[in-house]
Amino acid sequence: MKPIRYRALIQSIVSLLLLHCLMSNATAADRVYLDVTSSAVRKINFGVPWFQDKTQPQQKQPLGRELADDLSKSLEFHGIISIIPPDKYGGNQTAEWKKLAADYVILGQYAVSGDTVNLEMRLMDAASDEILLGKSYSGTKQQKEKMIFKFCDAVIESLTGKPGIATTQIAFVNREGSVKEVFLTDILGKSLRQITRHKYLTVSPKFVPGGPFLSYTSYHKGTQALYITDLRQDKTTQAISRRKGLNMAPAWSADGERMVLTLSKDGNPDLYLLDRKGEIIEKLTDHAGINVSPTWSPDGANLVFVSDRTGKPQLYLMDMRTRKVKRLTFEGTENAEPNWSPTESLIVFSSLRNGVYQLYTMNPLTGEEPKPLTSDPSHHESPSWSPDGNQVIFTKRDGQKQQLYGIMKNGSFERRLFNISGSQSFPQWSR
Repeated sequence: MKPIRYRALIQSIVSLLLLHCLMSNATAADRVYLDVTSSAVRKINFGVPWFQDKTQPQQKQPLGRELADDLSKSLEFHGIISIIPPDKYGGNQTAEWKKLAADYVILGQYAVSGDTVNLEMRLMDAASDEILLGKSYSGTKQQKEKMIFKFCDAVIESLTGKPGIATTQIAFVNREGSVKEVFLTDILGKSLRQITRHKYLTVSPKFVPGGPFLSYTSYHKGTQALYITDLRQDKTTQAISRRKGLNMAPAWSADGERMVLTLSKDGNPDLYLLDRKGEIIEKLTDHAGINVSPTWSPDGANLVFVSDRTGKPQLYLMDMRTRKVKRLTFEGTENAEPNWSPTESLIVFSSLRNGVYQLYTMNPLTGEEPKPLTSDPSHHESPSWSPDGNQVIFTKRDGQKQQLYGIMKNGSFERRLFNISGSQSFPQWSR
């Protein structure tokens, strides 16, 4: 069997940059939200001064700077916000925000008692000094980032009408030497957690909708098998498909009850529909080349996958009601790794053009021409959509090393996400 060069998994790139339109005296019900797709739109300017210790308001404590920094980075991560550097105003909450061209300001206070941290945060309109949002949180010191992320998501929703993605998680494979293990992290890379400890080759992590579960493929028993693990614990994992040959990279249905999986138990890598327990419901393709990398539309009505039935890996669309298949891509040496946006009819995929893998997007239902998302000379692979459909995470490869990057749906704000040792691949975003 010819080697499979294309990797399966994840979900496409993002757009919907947002300018706010907030009536000066409007109630929350009166707010008007604008979705702006142009990369030329000015980012919203935020002031996030250092949080004040309520027990020592006249002193500037390191924790206050840390809390403000985490919130600033979480807001910036969404790609629509620019943070005014604290050194421009000394980090003071009494700065002249209008002169600093701030649109909004977040004022935070905290109090520490033993292992407990109490946080109070307010979102202010810099022009009117109106309080737009106020929240209080209480938790342990280990939970302070989670409280910051939760408030960040509330701020994003207040401005855009849609929840933010600060509280989401990202799974990926990290390679150290010859060992590949699955890890989990928050959006800032601060709470890095190792999920698998097989000390062998583990690939293709996929979040299972409807609960705290993650599936992945591992070779640690000598053959490739599909496993599922409960993320609420770290001790056990369950094999759900150990059939002969490939058990590779499932696409889970929106309710987490079914999956489309590549199996080669009969010799040829074909797509199968299985239930959550790993029992086969139906064979979807039948010896028409190598069939891999399925990705389901949000409504479950369609499936995009990769097949080399015409000689080279190309993308195909399957109508899940009729099982009819049509070819989607015709340009590029290879087209692979499709990922369907959770919010619209849009896929992101990797395409080999002039010897380099670039990311492209397209609407698989209309037959439109694919649009380039990346263009620099590095390889861009394994794209995955953010839960809000505004961003894509992917692997950028230079030589043998791979690192995780993010980019907005319109091609702006490309940046490296984490500073982690090793080589990272197969990123997946939680829902």
